[in-house]
Amino acid sequence: MKKALDAAIVLVGAWLVAVGFNLFLIPHQLLSGGVSGIAMIIGYFTNFNIGFLYLFFNMPLMIWGLISIGRRFIMISVVSVILTTWMMQILPTTAVAKEPMLAAVFGGVLIGIGSGITLRIGGSSGGFDIVGSILTRKFDFPLGTVLSAMNGIVILALGYYKDNWDLALFSMLAIYISGKVVDTVHIRHIKVTAFIVTKHKDQIIEHLLQIPRGVTLIKTEGAYTKQQHDMLMTVTTRYELAELKRIIKQSDPKAFVNIVETAGVVGEFRRPKH
Repeated sequence: MKKALDAAIVLVGAWLVAVGFNLFLIPHQLLSGGVSGIAMIIGYFTNFNIGFLYLFFNMPLMIWGLISIGRRFIMISVVSVILTTWMMQILPTTAVAKEPMLAAVFGGVLIGIGSGITLRIGGSSGGFDIVGSILTRKFDFPLGTVLSAMNGIVILALGYYKDNWDLALFSMLAIYISGKVVDTVHIRHIKVTAFIVTKHKDQIIEHLLQIPRGVTLIKTEGAYTKQQHDMLMTVTTRYELAELKRIIKQSDPKAFVNIVETAGVVGEFRRPKH
């Protein structure tokens, strides 16, 4: 069931990205940034097929990602890129929105959702998503912000070569919105701290260490009952919060849990593998 759900998410994500390209950005000669933006610039000037250029430029990044990230991430990314390229051949290149600003906004939202849901299941929609994923595994900051910064270079190229800064600014708007949507959907960089008061600490610790996450055991005393309790403290990501709640509910349904958002983490912190 999980594999079928992941496959469906990749399919929907690729379709959203293709719709954002063909029905919103490309008809107005706007850019989505990154590898797709490079493909669009070349396509606008040469009339080459943008979908095939997108696939071609992604190949070197796929190889880098296979070395730096792992097989599952790249396999999902390869499928996503191929599906996006295929759907770009099927969908007509027709402007849904007549105004470039509307096209930039809605195109950015669709591409951001498509990329975000693919990233959330452990893959990517290709392009700078792969570069951003590699960087965020080594440095702890939001993925959408990383992508927006790298995409700025492509925007400058569009404004310079077409001598049309209106298109460049609309493209920048699309990329900014897309990056914000990615950060909303792809919540892996957001940390939370869970304080768990339980009578079944060994069970919960055993499961938490399999995620894997570090756990600190704190001896506490109830102010009213004067009874001794065990409190576990662990820092995890919002991406893994659902799994944490499931573990606690399964191990000790009566456990008292306080979950707070964490402003920052200093020191060793194990990040998710996918």
